[in-house]
Amino acid sequence: MEQPNNPLHGVKLKTIMEKLVENVGWEALYERVPVRCFKFDPSIKSSLAFLRRTPWARTKVEDFYLEVKDYCS
Repeated sequence: MEQPNNPLHGVKLKTIMEKLVENVGWEALYERVPVRCFKFDPSIKSSLAFLRRTPWARTKVEDFYLEVKDYCS
């Protein structure tokens, strides 16, 4: 199904997290979305588990990614 108006269509949450961590780091991510898994012993695996079961946090991470994606490699 085509989703021409959805800029995140086809982008995996894991890819979003990897690009954010690589380009802005855990500290900036925590400042933007203050959740424990970004501050204390952060990892992609624990973050994905949390974000998949916490819709409000996932939305904030996706919004942050959309704001900075042009700067991400």
